Amino acid sequence: QVQLVESGGGLVQAGDSLRLSCAASGRTFSSYAMGWFRQAPGKEREFVAAISWLGINTNYADSVKGRFTISRDNAKNTVYLQMNSLKPQDTAVYYCAAEIGSTWSTWGQGTQVTVSS
Repeated sequence: QVQLVESGGGLVQAGDSLRLSCAASGRTFSSYAMGWFRQAPGKEREFVAAISWLGINTNYADSVKGRFTISRDNAKNTVYLQMNSLKPQDTAVYYCAAEIGSTWSTWGQGTQVTVSS
């Protein structure tokens, strides 16, 4: 059983930066891809970024390309999301997820990011 715990959210101003962390416990962390998703009020959850199990391949939503960077430290069982040049439209609850069995099957509880204008 994989457990994911996000941290690092908060209230910032437009243009600021935040780094989210997601600590994993349970199964071997380095054996599966990890991703970040977000859900704004009244909207569906959307994909933000993903990283392969070795960290070689990454993928980003168009809305965050060039501003967000996903990375992972398999020695620490942690995945990160560095968010720069934040915009009010980035306001959402951010979730990390583990891709186990070719599906995003395991989710954290989420961390709130609020960007004021």
